[in-house]
Amino acid sequence: DRSRGLGDVYKRQVLSNPLGNVFQKQLTNRYNHPLLINFLTFLLLSVFCIIPAIQVRWLELPFEFWKYCILAGIVGATGNGFLVKALQCGDLSVLGPINSYKSVVGIIVGIFLLGEIPNLWGIAGMSLIVYGSYYVLDTMDEHFSLALLKRKEIQYRIWAMVLTAIEAVFIKKIILYSSTTISFIVWCWFGAIFSFALLFAFKVHLVKEFKRIKIRDLSSYFYLVLCIGTMQYTTNYVFDHMEVGYALALFQLSTIVSIFLGYRIFKEENITKKLIGSVIMVAGSVMIILLK
Repeated sequence: DRSRGLGDVYKRQVLSNPLGNVFQKQLTNRYNHPLLINFLTFLLLSVFCIIPAIQVRWLELPFEFWKYCILAGIVGATGNGFLVKALQCGDLSVLGPINSYKSVVGIIVGIFLLGEIPNLWGIAGMSLIVYGSYYVLDTMDEHFSLALLKRKEIQYRIWAMVLTAIEAVFIKKIILYSSTTISFIVWCWFGAIFSFALLFAFKVHLVKEFKRIKIRDLSSYFYLVLCIGTMQYTTNYVFDHMEVGYALALFQLSTIVSIFLGYRIFKEENITKKLIGSVIMVAGSVMIILLK
């Protein structure tokens, strides 16, 4: 029953993540500012968290809990800001697979902060996931080369990947000091605080940007909040039952969904080679699932 429950939660995470990326890209295509999208997502989620937060005994939580909340809020809000910015100028079917490297970053950070040491099969599975990304990135004009790093969307996506991988480790720490629900609440609240600070740091003209939001955008914001909320809560649940590095690797199954949605909704090209790369990534994920 526990394995079945974890599997159901995992399926929701795999679907909600790329669907959330679709709504983020749609909103940026309609000239909504990426940092404003980031802030409003956290803000609306924070409002929904008010009622369950009333029942939490906040004063009983230790200092270390609050320390990791602040750290997770900083890197999480910044990382999500970079992600939305990357989706503004890049292809969903390319930027999604780059996230496969997130598991590697998560493992490295997890070794030092959580003491989670991967076995040989885990390392082999991660290597296969990274290798699969070669086929996806090779569809770009620069192919799989250092020249890719000069592209703004790739730079933004790499920063988003690194920061959210570090955030994942901090979230695991928060869960260890509290619970899945409490960690989700503080993720929303601290994310809203620091994403709001980013608006001022980058001198975003709030009145002007709010005026850009049209009536038709409201449904996209609603579904975006629903997807991101589902994604993060299920992510926290999986972190509570699995090592961070392995969980991040398994989440890369959403790569196939990202490629399919990029092709169907945004008419992105070179679908065959991207799918080959994603299948290799799935093989790495299956290796981790079966041989952990």
